[in-house]
Amino acid sequence: MKRILVISDIHGEIEKFEHLLEEAQYDAKQDQLILLGDYVDRGPNARAVIEKVRELKKDGALILKGNHEDMMIKALTTNEERSWNHWVKRNGGDKTLYSYGFVEEDIAVNEKDFQKPILHSRVLEEHIKFIQELDHYIETEEYIFVHAGVEPMKRVSESEPYTLMWIRNEFHNGYSGEKVVVFGHTETKTLHGSEDCGVYFGSNRIIGIDGGAVYGGQLNCLELPSKKVYVIKN
Repeated sequence: MKRILVISDIHGEIEKFEHLLEEAQYDAKQDQLILLGDYVDRGPNARAVIEKVRELKKDGALILKGNHEDMMIKALTTNEERSWNHWVKRNGGDKTLYSYGFVEEDIAVNEKDFQKPILHSRVLEEHIKFIQELDHYIETEEYIFVHAGVEPMKRVSESEPYTLMWIRNEFHNGYSGEKVVVFGHTETKTLHGSEDCGVYFGSNRIIGIDGGAVYGGQLNCLELPSKKVYVIKN
């Protein structure tokens, strides 16, 4: 039986990500790698993370979309001022664009007369297409893998993609399903109610793995079914 290795919320931290794969001794032939989203924003090198994720997918890794990919796609494929500002100014989208070689002047907008900047990058266009095609969840006989969580009273297959990428407390407190849900999105120290950035094993069959690496926490990798945890700390 293959080991399952699960990682989430890398947020541009390419060095930590590569070190974590080494720490877990990931072998594409022996292991099933599952990534739960949030590859971009806030961290130093979103572009390199997406490149790495694409390589891993070719080798058999299963790749899900997170809420930061959701914001990125909305900002870059629509002309909505709100979507642009929400991503670039409030959620670290500027750091993502810098990693593609753009500078501050390239992404500046006129506050009075909004016009989305024209950004020419073949690599970015390829990455947008890759992200758009990602799934929102994986369901097996024992587990549900998802970025944020599931609606407590619905089958995951009936949930809205937005919910799977954004839900928090309603899921954390209300889930009572039979399958174990493995998720990221919410920092585990919030779930622990302390400064503990380690994996959170909830009493209601939920496992949170977002160690808040980009905020000074740690990048976690959960091994299943053993529940062994690999960690790269700041």
